[in-house]
Amino acid sequence: MLHLRSDSPASTSAIAASLAGLARRGDLIVLAGEMGVGKTAFAQGFGRAIGVNEPITSPTYTLVHSYPAGRVTLHHADIYRLSTHHEVADLAFAELLESDGIVIVEWGDVVAGTLGEHLLVRIEFEEADEDARGIVVTATGRSWAVRWDEIERRLAAFAC
Repeated sequence: MLHLRSDSPASTSAIAASLAGLARRGDLIVLAGEMGVGKTAFAQGFGRAIGVNEPITSPTYTLVHSYPAGRVTLHHADIYRLSTHHEVADLAFAELLESDGIVIVEWGDVVAGTLGEHLLVRIEFEEADEDARGIVVTATGRSWAVRWDEIERRLAAFAC
């Protein structure tokens, strides 16, 4: 588990960009946190870092937006409005990951246990500073575990 601090949306984007530099096809990143905490800002920073050239917006009503980024496609999902595991399964994350994709799932912590290997990024409000966020990064599975030392190294500037 890695504890980080972001003092602004730009810092949150920089954290995302650092993680994007380690991302591979088939990676799943689960974003957790309250409404308005910066999950979409994280996705935007991640997308820019891997080469997405179009605006990344929250897919709350469409559930999944896909963004070509050269070597990969970023699939940005929001499962806030889904109420059952069957609805989540219908989104076919496995197929998106197997094709050419990296998947970022907002609100995915509710079903993270069913998603297989993933990186969980939990973003929380900081009481003392309305722009600051506490971010906790946790890896599940071997594919992220083998990159953990590099994750820690790249994010050292944001560590608490």
